[in-house]
Amino acid sequence: MGHDKLVHIDDLSFSKYIKAKEIELKIEDIADAIREDFHDKYPMLLVVMNGAFIYAADLIRKLDFACELNFIRIKSYHGTRSTGKVDIFMPPNIDFKNRHVIIIEDIIDTGTTMSAFIPELEKCNPASISISSILVKPEAHVHEIDIRYPGFIIPNKFVVGYGLDYNGKGRNLQDIYQLAE
Repeated sequence: MGHDKLVHIDDLSFSKYIKAKEIELKIEDIADAIREDFHDKYPMLLVVMNGAFIYAADLIRKLDFACELNFIRIKSYHGTRSTGKVDIFMPPNIDFKNRHVIIIEDIIDTGTTMSAFIPELEKCNPASISISSILVKPEAHVHEIDIRYPGFIIPNKFVVGYGLDYNGKGRNLQDIYQLAE
């Protein structure tokens, strides 16, 4: 692969991995599945910031039925590695009781974030909890996480773009890039 195709962020180089058009088509499929299951249930999309905001924006515009949107922050990353420690920041005024909650994630790798968050959410007595993540890394899973609406299943390589960052940079890339060999 020619070096003109690489994107450089700080000390790392990344090569294009999933094109914006492929992402758009995948989101249409996910939106169709969510519509099928929830079009008459007024679901709450719970977007995990900061990484999932672009995916959430693209997804919600494809959902042609009533749904609510809320944002939470769950922090568990430093650089390219998951720290294993999870901090949850949730607006205090969200009522989850009897609501169908769809958690919108950018990536599920170890599953540590969701395994910490879901028990907290269950205490709020929602009607159901589903997860959609545009990227899933099964090889990295250390927790069993049921991802009802997965996007792309990818190998255990570090990725940036489409909302995902490296040291705060790269979220604005339209395509998804993976760490170059």
